[in-house]
Amino acid sequence: MLLNAVALLLTVLYPLAIWFGHGLVEPRWLALLLVLAIACRLPALKLQRAARWSAAAALLLVAVALWSNLLLPLKLYPVLVNAVLLATFGYSLWTPQSMVERLARLREPDFPPAAMRYTRRVTQVWCGFFIVNGGIALVTAVWASDAVWSLYTGVIAYILMALLFGGEYLVRLRFKRLHHA
Repeated sequence: MLLNAVALLLTVLYPLAIWFGHGLVEPRWLALLLVLAIACRLPALKLQRAARWSAAAALLLVAVALWSNLLLPLKLYPVLVNAVLLATFGYSLWTPQSMVERLARLREPDFPPAAMRYTRRVTQVWCGFFIVNGGIALVTAVWASDAVWSLYTGVIAYILMALLFGGEYLVRLRFKRLHHA
């Protein structure tokens, strides 16, 4: 639990650390932040195949940053995170239970058919979010300044995510009222 919290904190603060460290610290040293975040996730890697692939891809970004001493591979990490989330949520659309339904069933195991359709739609919305968010992260990593990249990936993306969570929560409350669920 503590390692997951540290990994989450490192992931959230990562863009800001890259921005503040750029010009002061060589990219190969900043890459160690990513190694630390991956190390905190090691206990979960035994359980989740997607987590193992994500860690391997992140380590590839680290290796390129260490070898080249360039910042770009480190700036691509948020793109990787969005791609992994898109793959995970997107794959679940081809299974009987979408990702959002699986998460919702942890709290409410009994689901009417209308709720299953609703959670599938919410999973599709999240897939759209990951496409747009990952695309913007890619564009800012490649063509924008480090400050713009950090602002987007370290602040704006989280605000957009919170707005999507909050908006979906309000829609869900209305859905439950209308469907007596």
